[in-house]
Amino acid sequence: MPSKSEGVFDRIITAVVSKASGTEVAILSLVLYGGIGLALPLALGWPTWYLVEANVIGTALAAAVSLGWLFARVEEGHRRRLVEWTSNLRLLDSEEFEWLVGEVYRREGWTVQETGRRSGPDGNIDLILTNPGARKIVQCKRWTSWPVGVDEIRNFLGTLMREKLPSEAGIFVTLSSFTDQARREADDAGITVIDNRELYPRIEKVRRTENCPNCGQSMVLDRSRHGWWFRCVHVGCKGKRDLGADPGRAIEMLIQSS
Repeated sequence: MPSKSEGVFDRIITAVVSKASGTEVAILSLVLYGGIGLALPLALGWPTWYLVEANVIGTALAAAVSLGWLFARVEEGHRRRLVEWTSNLRLLDSEEFEWLVGEVYRREGWTVQETGRRSGPDGNIDLILTNPGARKIVQCKRWTSWPVGVDEIRNFLGTLMREKLPSEAGIFVTLSSFTDQARREADDAGITVIDNRELYPRIEKVRRTENCPNCGQSMVLDRSRHGWWFRCVHVGCKGKRDLGADPGRAIEMLIQSS
C-alpha cells in the first residue's frame, strides 16, 4: 500500500503534467536533471558524494515527470477510445465507466478530475467537475441488474454536505435506473440523476464521427474480424466505409486531441 507521502508526490506530478505540452515537459526534465543533478551542486561546491546523490535525485525527478506525462497521455487516449468505440457500456468495468463519463463531461466543456480508486474507498466522489464559477461532484454506479435506491441518493446527499456543496452540485450517473423513490428524493434535493436512457444520447452527441456517404448521417467507428470500419447509425441505411485499406484514418481517430 502506498504511503501518504507517495500519494502526495503522485498528485503533485499529476498536477504538473496534466496540462503540459511535450515541449514543456522536456524543458522541465532538463532543468530538473541539469539544475538539481549537476549545476546546483557544482555551483555550491558540494563534495563528490553529495554530487552523486544530487545527480540521482535530479535524474529520478526528471524521469518521474517524463513518465507521468507519458502515462497521462496514454490515459487520455484510452478515455477517447472509450467514447468513440464503445457501443455496449455493459462491457466496461467500473473504472472504465468512470473514465467514459468523465470524458463525456470533458467534451461538454468541463475540467474533469478522476478521483475514484479501485484499491480503496472513494468517498462517494468519482469525478470532480469544474469550470469558471462552478464545481460539481459525480458519483458513478456501473450497476446493470438492479436500480439505484433512495439510500444511495441519501448517502450522496451526505457526501455533498461533507464537501460543503449545495445539493444542486451533485450528479449521480448509473448504467441502470433509479427507483421512483430515489428520483423523488433527488428531485426534491436538486441532485441531477442520469440513467442509461439519458447517458447513451449524451455519448452519441459528443462522439466524433464521419458522415455517411449514402445519407449524410453520422457513422461510428467499429470493428469486426475483417478490420476497422465506419458504419452508419441511421435506421434503414447500410452505408459504411472500410478502413482496412486506410489504417491511417483509424490511427488518427485514436490520437486526435480532445
